[in-house]
Amino acid sequence: MIKVNIHEAKAHLSEYLAKLKEGEVIILCKRNTPIAEIRLLPGPASAPRPIGLAKGVFRVPASFFEPLPEDVLSEFLDPRA
Repeated sequence: MIKVNIHEAKAHLSEYLAKLKEGEVIILCKRNTPIAEIRLLPGPASAPRPIGLAKGVFRVPASFFEPLPEDVLSEFLDPRA
């Protein structure tokens, strides 16, 4: 874990970002008081998600395809139109 003040982080941002790739966590401080934590985001999924994960768990009811009631439809309309 690296603690760094804002001014130092701005001056050497690319160096600190390189440290994130090494697994470091950066604690950003304002006048030596911690205010934020900077950590590397997880990478994208290694494989695409398979289709049909919820097969047999969820069923779309026939009512899903019926028209919406007028009061619900009116909520989507712009009152200025």
